[in-house]
Amino acid sequence: MKIVNCKVIVTCPGRNFVTVKIETDEGVYGIGDATLNGRELSVVSYLEDHLFPCLIGRDPQQIEDIWQYLYRGAYWRRGPVTMTAIAGIDTALWDIKGKVAGLPLYELLGGRSRDGVMVYGHANGLDIEETVDEVAKYIDLGYKAIRAQSGVPGIPSTYGVAKEKMYYEPADAELPTENVWSTEKYMNHVPRLFDKLREKFGFEHHLLHDAHHRLTPIQAARVGKDLEPYRLFWLEDAVPAENQESFRLIRQHTTTPLAVGEIFNSIFDCQQLITEQLIDYIRTTVVHAGGITHLRRIANLADLYNVRTGSHGATDLSPICMGAALHFDTWVPNFGIQEYMRHTEQTDDVFPHDYHFDKGYLHAGSAPGHGVDIDEKLAAKYPYRPAYLPVNRLEDGTMYNW
Repeated sequence: MKIVNCKVIVTCPGRNFVTVKIETDEGVYGIGDATLNGRELSVVSYLEDHLFPCLIGRDPQQIEDIWQYLYRGAYWRRGPVTMTAIAGIDTALWDIKGKVAGLPLYELLGGRSRDGVMVYGHANGLDIEETVDEVAKYIDLGYKAIRAQSGVPGIPSTYGVAKEKMYYEPADAELPTENVWSTEKYMNHVPRLFDKLREKFGFEHHLLHDAHHRLTPIQAARVGKDLEPYRLFWLEDAVPAENQESFRLIRQHTTTPLAVGEIFNSIFDCQQLITEQLIDYIRTTVVHAGGITHLRRIANLADLYNVRTGSHGATDLSPICMGAALHFDTWVPNFGIQEYMRHTEQTDDVFPHDYHFDKGYLHAGSAPGHGVDIDEKLAAKYPYRPAYLPVNRLEDGTMYNW
């Protein structure tokens, strides 16, 4: 079997997605997600101009060798563009291997470790009362875990709070919109949110929260300590994680579980965090961490140090990535939880899939490969639209982390 054609499909059924399609001389094809939110076309160029020419004529079943060729052979390693491009190819190759074997992807990885994949949804509101109402809606839908975000008094816009409650999409303009942020107001407000949630719903359901890289280490330590009585499942992305040592200070001051990693793209981004047990959950994804081949290495390292997986699963990951992630989650022994933001009806139509939600769990399908396809004719009806993520400034105008 040989690779005879590779192409990129860019479509925007409500938001932009980049899909890799690899075709073989035996008529079997595989698809992979290569979406980098707000920088989509940079990955398209990397794929078309630099990687695809290297794949023609290769055996698609030699996944490990191709991965090493694309990673080690480039000399300029790592980075979000490179690793997202490699991930798209890697996922497509695993899809091909599953189809050739006639097996769902989780069987190729070693078989099931669980019957279903626990997921969490996103409840958000302009104020605490609205967030409480939204959490109740997710509980009624059967979710066992819910991420809660609330608007902060005195701040005109807050990360995680959206008009469309089920289909949050932060990339909202052709040029970045500017948000205003106050860490002090946020720190005073967030304990009140979880106090109200536990008062209303008790401790039966898991609650999660995302600080979205907004805090310094000592601020994160204080927030984590303030939230301890509410027993969060995790506090996510408390600080920017370029400096992995930052988590030492947080860890010294709070027992609130810590999660990070959605913007990581290699095992080296989280090596210290894992080996020093500075986090509890690693949130790297199939699409941004070099595909299933590399994500498996990260998970294996994490397993040695009692760190569990909690992969990112926002709407900037296409159903292809979600399908692949669910097969990975079904297999990986040190699974923790999977983020699940529902896609729009238009997106689901473009990417037909066989995974399904039931009583708080997602279930990977049994179709060969990862079980997700793309309707190319329908995808062509949704052309690419420039869309940037916002930027963030403090109240005095200082540029800050979004």
